Amino acid sequence: MNTVRTIKLCVAICCYLLFCGCATTAPKTQITSGPQAKIALVLGAGAAKGFAHIGVLKILESSKIPLHMIVGTSVGSFVGSLYAYGYDAYALQKIAMTLQKSDVAELTIPDNGFLKGERLRDYVNTKVHSATLDKLKIPMYVVATDIKTGNSVVFNSGNTGMAVQASCSIPGVFQPARFSGASYVDGGVVNPLAVDVARRFGADIVIAVDISSGIDAVVPATTIETIMKSIQIMYSKMSLIPLSQADVVIKPVVGFVGSADFAQRNEAIMEGEKAALAVMPQINAMLAKLRQKGRLP
Repeated sequence: MNTVRTIKLCVAICCYLLFCGCATTAPKTQITSGPQAKIALVLGAGAAKGFAHIGVLKILESSKIPLHMIVGTSVGSFVGSLYAYGYDAYALQKIAMTLQKSDVAELTIPDNGFLKGERLRDYVNTKVHSATLDKLKIPMYVVATDIKTGNSVVFNSGNTGMAVQASCSIPGVFQPARFSGASYVDGGVVNPLAVDVARRFGADIVIAVDISSGIDAVVPATTIETIMKSIQIMYSKMSLIPLSQADVVIKPVVGFVGSADFAQRNEAIMEGEKAALAVMPQINAMLAKLRQKGRLP
């Protein structure tokens, strides 16, 4: 009887040790992760309404939203290139509050435009200390239009100021930017909100900032104002399609800001902040899913 009990006890001890050994040596569950996700910020065209882009950047920055590329058209290229260079959003706000029209434009005898763009080019190059697009801290893609072919052109290397000048050369207002054997006008002529460019360069998540919505109820009083208003209407209509291709759309309410209205810059920045805050829950939810999949740190 004692022998049987002894055998049973030995068997029980062996089983216990066997299962304990298996438990301690079993491999841990591995969390698989895909390639690191790329988040793109697309800054749309809209002239002086572009002050709102700074407000958007303030919120994204304070919320620690990582940006792996910036795509900018017209004023979006201006704001985007300075941010990509390394100015934080608050430094951009300081720049914006002291910016004068004479800093970025100069009148000339009308020849395909009333304003020359060289001053804008030089202003940008001074601010980025002549860094080329491919040397900016955040990859930057500047969208312009080749006036000869009518095709959208994307600059992601070379002279930063020249690319921004090309992207901001509003037809009839600024003279076309001429370099490398081609003439360029505002990127918004064919692509005011270049979500497709972000996708082409590998963006997984696209945050698009549309400042074209809302037409100010003001009758233009001058030729330039009439041209600017016409461009504004065009931007508004053309931005509808790319909006559906973005993951997140930020739409600051800036219809009250005229295309050349620097007096409302502070209000435009505040509208950008409000619009960005409104979509932060959506952005955070998307990023949380990417982190769960191991695609964001």
